[in-house]
Amino acid sequence: MKYQLSLALLALASFAYAQDAATDVKDAAKDTAHATKKAAKKTGHATAKAADKTEDTTEGAAKKTGHAVKKGAKKTGHAVKKGAEKTEDTVK
Repeated sequence: MKYQLSLALLALASFAYAQDAATDVKDAAKDTAHATKKAAKKTGHATAKAADKTEDTTEGAAKKTGHAVKKGAKKTGHAVKKGAEKTEDTVK
């Protein structure tokens, strides 16, 4: 009888240990999932901010490029006009 009682006690201890280990694994999985979700949110936020900054920078660069092209076109047009006037004078 004592032998069976001690075996039952050992079996109970093993069962309790297994339950505790399963709880630990479950808790670790929950913690990992929470950390992953938090990191994904932060990454998404950072990506959105970077996209906004890229948009602003691109818009500014496009405006500057357009302005430079417009100035260059005006100068080219003016130079062509002067060249045509000189050619006209030379032909006369």
